Amino acid sequence: MDATAWLQQRYGRLLSCSLPCAGISFEQFLAAADGGARVYWENRAEQIAFAGAGAAVELMAWGTDRYKKIQDDARELFAGATLDGQGGALAGPRLFGGFAFRSDFTPDNTWSIYSPAYFLLPHYQLLKSGDQAWLTINTQIPLDERPESAIPDLLAALRGKIAHLRADTQPTGADGQSKLLSIDYPMTYPAWERMLKDATKRIHAGALRKIVLARAAELRFAERPKLLPILRHLALRYADCYRFLFEPRSRYAFYGASPELLASVNGRALSTMALAGSSGRGDTDETDRRLGQALLDSPKERQEHDIVVDRMRARLAPLTDTLAVAPPSLLKLSNIQHINTPIQGQLKQPAGILPLLEVLHPTPALGGDPRPEAMRLIRELEPIPRGWYGAPVGWIDARLDGQFAVAIRSAVAQEARAWIYAGAGIVADSQPQREWVETELKFRPMLDAHGWL
Repeated sequence: MDATAWLQQRYGRLLSCSLPCAGISFEQFLAAADGGARVYWENRAEQIAFAGAGAAVELMAWGTDRYKKIQDDARELFAGATLDGQGGALAGPRLFGGFAFRSDFTPDNTWSIYSPAYFLLPHYQLLKSGDQAWLTINTQIPLDERPESAIPDLLAALRGKIAHLRADTQPTGADGQSKLLSIDYPMTYPAWERMLKDATKRIHAGALRKIVLARAAELRFAERPKLLPILRHLALRYADCYRFLFEPRSRYAFYGASPELLASVNGRALSTMALAGSSGRGDTDETDRRLGQALLDSPKERQEHDIVVDRMRARLAPLTDTLAVAPPSLLKLSNIQHINTPIQGQLKQPAGILPLLEVLHPTPALGGDPRPEAMRLIRELEPIPRGWYGAPVGWIDARLDGQFAVAIRSAVAQEARAWIYAGAGIVADSQPQREWVETELKFRPMLDAHGWL
């Protein structure tokens, strides 16, 4: 039996049907799905945004070949799939999920339900592109069942779902944020200072050029944190970031608003970015301009940024026919600004998004350089496992193309607790106090979203 036949026996035949559904908001859709699996992805500047409810299929993988395992399973899942409806391939099925920061990640209490690679195909999928919207239902049918016989029932289910969502007039905006009881920072400043001095000592000794080190904060609530007010806050303050939710089990959610695109692939077209080097924002236009220029002119920040650009260029060069690296510019968010270098390319072979993720992750913006030495030192120095923080999160379509962000400015919630993470790039001239302040800036978006004042 070949692999495709085996997978189709395991999953059945994938059947997706779609109908237009204007007038239904993502918040309304996600509110109706509370208590079950939910996913969400949106960026104001992009052409595609979507949300999902329920789980038609789950894919998981472990080990150093986790990218290939997901690639193979996704290819075989979509092979022979039937798509019916007015939205065409645009409204077609999409897997949503991501990867742990490390391939040898072992789930702990914080990340108890997350595997090193975990993707979900939603049962219902709401997709928007421009002023158009479609609701898609994804399901599996037995191999001996004709798709034509199941389509009328699926379309009826879709019409019923759309009618139910439109009839639900419950004001989703009425629910407020959950009450934040306490914030605990497990790493003290003296421990941070010792960790950074150890790292810079090794950099000066020539063991590596850069390493990214992170710390965490634990938030405790009076009840499980309400996710929709958090997503609403992120949409208002960070609309141009990649806002995401991955909640494969109720009360277990990973979510955030990342400014950093890891990779976007459409056929042979590749987009990515190098994002490294940070500074706060000014309280006046002139102060903000001076801070931004100082960031661009800083030898330490430019060294940190240039390491990322150089390594990304080197990793992508063997896979591309053309690679265009734009001049660095400032990416300004509400509380922080970064040095950003957009990168565009044409792939030699249209092999989908996952091989690019394997090549790029982690970039020196979240790992370090050289990568093997940095990853070993991160494991040695950081007291708390990163889980999925700083790792790829995003979606894969039926062509195996997709889009993934780097999961920074993120949180993982479990029952009445949530954990947030922030990191800083460390090079030879890094100062512990300055890097500590930078992590405080990077904590701020998720602290604000959870009701911290």
